[in-house]
Amino acid sequence: MTEEHFDRIVRDADPYPPDVIGHLAGAKQALLEEIMSEPTFHRVVAPPQPPSPANRGIVRRFAGALTAAAVLIGIVAVSTVLRQHPDDQQAAPTGIPGAGTPVVYSPVAMKAAEENPRLLIDQPGWQVTTVYGFAEQQGTVDFSNGGRQLEMNWYPAGQYDGYRTDRLHVSAPEPVTVDSWPGDLFRYSADDFAVMLRPRDGVFVELRTGGHWTRDTFDQVLTDVVRVDVRTWLAALPPEIVTPARVEAQAAKVLADVPLPPNFDVAALNDVGTNDSYQFGAQVTSRVGCAWIAEWLRARRAGDDAALQRAADALRSSHKWRVLHEVNDKGDWPEVFWEIADKVAAGHPPAGYAQGLGCD
Repeated sequence: MTEEHFDRIVRDADPYPPDVIGHLAGAKQALLEEIMSEPTFHRVVAPPQPPSPANRGIVRRFAGALTAAAVLIGIVAVSTVLRQHPDDQQAAPTGIPGAGTPVVYSPVAMKAAEENPRLLIDQPGWQVTTVYGFAEQQGTVDFSNGGRQLEMNWYPAGQYDGYRTDRLHVSAPEPVTVDSWPGDLFRYSADDFAVMLRPRDGVFVELRTGGHWTRDTFDQVLTDVVRVDVRTWLAALPPEIVTPARVEAQAAKVLADVPLPPNFDVAALNDVGTNDSYQFGAQVTSRVGCAWIAEWLRARRAGDDAALQRAADALRSSHKWRVLHEVNDKGDWPEVFWEIADKVAAGHPPAGYAQGLGCD
């Protein structure tokens, strides 16, 4: 992470009023978003809180842009479907556009989709590159088209006032509308914009640009951002995206060569929300790592040398876990995980390990 990058995080953050409960939880979420976010952008967009100075050594970004992780299914067909179903209340398609085969979504997947704004760009050429979150009215979808990116982040409506107050320090707001949804546009620079949509259905959305934009090109894309029904949104996600319906099968693949801690509940992974493969792998290994560290700490307190050794060996074995090697060229999560795991296995748990790995 460059100093400019970190300064940007600090400047964009601090959306909470002083009396907001859960300040530390916000800090943990910001750190997780920074660690776990694939480097589609050169920055993290509007994290809830900046990481503490003590964690600067843990949160490290590697140079280089990410090649798009996934391509939006049937982009032309999706555009056609969107034009046919502009109203969120209209009938939804029965399957992936153009596939000809109905898709059955689990109740969990439907519920998760119902609880987010379900925004898509109804314009050819845009690809979904990153998806994560949606477990607790918070999530991110990144779109990419050549040298331009548009990141959509949504948060609980209760955080809106704090975020908007922060953005008023960026520029004066300009009123805009996105698919009949009113909001404010803020200018960070001549080619860097953000739009905050007002709270709706318990959440608010911020759209943030990355790459090469002008105000005209941004205005044009905003006219093509549409809110769609649940099935259209789910059908537009690439097959690589791990929706709740795919969690069980994907978790089995991720954990195939990963030693599980005592009493580890694989079924509990159903609550991780909707994520791309990188984010899902990070979510799963986060829980495994945290559980092994908890076991290591328990064994040390109890003087259980055999259990202490098993936990240390499991953490060291993470250097061989296939999932971490598969995502190592997409972001910093594996390096952060290995750094913390090695220190714990050596008997020196770092002070910031719980925040670094996202342990509860």
